[in-house]
Amino acid sequence: MRSLLGLVRRHGEAHADPHGIARTGIPGLSAVHATTPSGLMHDISRPVACLVVQGGKRVAMGTRDFTFGAGDSLLITADVPTISQITRASAAEPYLSLVVELDPGMIAELSMQMEKAATGDGVAVQVDPTGAEVTEAATRLMHLIERPAALPVLQDSLMRELHYWLLAGRHGAAIRRLGWPDGHVHRVSRAVAVLRARFAEPLPVESLAAAAGMSPSSFHQHFRNVTSLSPLQFQKQLRLIEARRLMMGEGRSASSAAFAVGYESVPQFTREYSRMFGLPPARDAEAARRCAGAPV
Repeated sequence: MRSLLGLVRRHGEAHADPHGIARTGIPGLSAVHATTPSGLMHDISRPVACLVVQGGKRVAMGTRDFTFGAGDSLLITADVPTISQITRASAAEPYLSLVVELDPGMIAELSMQMEKAATGDGVAVQVDPTGAEVTEAATRLMHLIERPAALPVLQDSLMRELHYWLLAGRHGAAIRRLGWPDGHVHRVSRAVAVLRARFAEPLPVESLAAAAGMSPSSFHQHFRNVTSLSPLQFQKQLRLIEARRLMMGEGRSASSAAFAVGYESVPQFTREYSRMFGLPPARDAEAARRCAGAPV
């Protein structure tokens, strides 16, 4: 883990954007580098594995709450709403993690060649100690980033190895479901892709069900089972998260952000925003600027 820590820190310090995200040049692989604890961050997470190498973080999904740190991995195996917060970070010891987006195609291919995994509990979010094999594969990937000439030749095989060890771990059954072409998780993910791309539009449940290849009643049930939300709630959260990004990142007014994400009523937007983030839009934006040290 020490070698991986040094590699992630070096890459994060050199390449992190203002949000602490450091892209690696390998599709689906990024590092996170934060020198201060964060506020609450609302998101609808994609399926990922997050390997924490320094610092600490807290993630909540529904009634489940996870606190974890160096040597732990967070595994998210469905598109689910989460509230997260970096809890331990400083300039001397920044929060550092490596985030791997899980590839359903690679998972499907590997699953066909592996022994059947033990049945898991189906929970979409898990935290466990990072396996030694996963750490070793991640370390080789980070070494590879520092040798760009080798990336086109070796990156696919090393990402494949990393996926293999994740599949071979205790939550391999949950990861494997992402690769089932006719499985409910994969079908729901097709509808989620439509929602992510067109969240500002009115989207009848019948069109989303068609994208998933299900009847409307079956789709509604399986969508909630996978994501913990109804399609309408999912779309609403996407809209509110994007509206918050527009206000915080681009300085949009509440009304401008509301209309940009598909709201027709600013009072309705304000009510739903306050319910999700705990403050009305203008006060939330002001609080965020104060935390960042910017003039309000």
